[in-house]
Amino acid sequence: MKIGSFHLSTARPAIMGIVNVTPDSFSDGGIYSNTAAAVEHAIRLVDEGADIIDVGGESTRPGAEPVSAEDELMRVIPVIEGVKKHRDCAISIDTSKSFVLHRAIEAGADMLNDVSAGRFDNELFTVAARTGIPVCIMHMKGTPRTMQEAPHYTDLMTEITAFLSDAISRAISAGIHRRNIMIDPGIGFGKTVTDNVTILRRLADLCDLNAPIVIGTSRKSFIGKILDVDIENRLEGTLATLAIAIDGGASILRVHDVGPTKRFTDMYCACRG
Repeated sequence: MKIGSFHLSTARPAIMGIVNVTPDSFSDGGIYSNTAAAVEHAIRLVDEGADIIDVGGESTRPGAEPVSAEDELMRVIPVIEGVKKHRDCAISIDTSKSFVLHRAIEAGADMLNDVSAGRFDNELFTVAARTGIPVCIMHMKGTPRTMQEAPHYTDLMTEITAFLSDAISRAISAGIHRRNIMIDPGIGFGKTVTDNVTILRRLADLCDLNAPIVIGTSRKSFIGKILDVDIENRLEGTLATLAIAIDGGASILRVHDVGPTKRFTDMYCACRG
């Protein structure tokens, strides 16, 4: 799969660096809400080894309130344009709004990262299909505002697989090429600690969907709960989850700490063969 000028490789998973241009994201909310700071951070992540930069202007942390398309645009468009001026890198736009996606593509975005799986805006997949960009479809139970209100599954992996299979069908019906679809099981999005661990252990179950798998465990609360550490001390836990994810077939690792992740994956994949 080609994302901008970047091609996914089977030799090692791609690294997607997170740039949250928000005041309230769970890990770095407010730190990069200034355009200049966000662009500088994105450039640093590219220089550290990020293959893709994921730019988001609306927090999807548990309990997050939605923001308007206008506010989201004011946050992300200058960052996308700024990064493109300084680095030739693939950029993902993390949005569930069709109008934001359209404007982001005009500004230089190469990929859609959609936590809603096309459920929040009926035109989102249509815009993606019209422009021909790759799309990542994620599983989430409910909405960011409600997803952690006692999530429950009868059969976790069967339900996630069925949800993603349906989303893939809807995307194809909207005109998105099958080869342009990626999937994300949604670690932390309507999941318990046990659910998240189960997903990692059984990630290979999703390979039957024949789509590249994106995994995002970076600094998430289940790591903090298992290790009893705060956000600033979750790097080792994150890297452990990524090792399991790589073994399970993950193609893209979405992370905050690009440098350590790049060194870890290079060494792990070299030894793993």
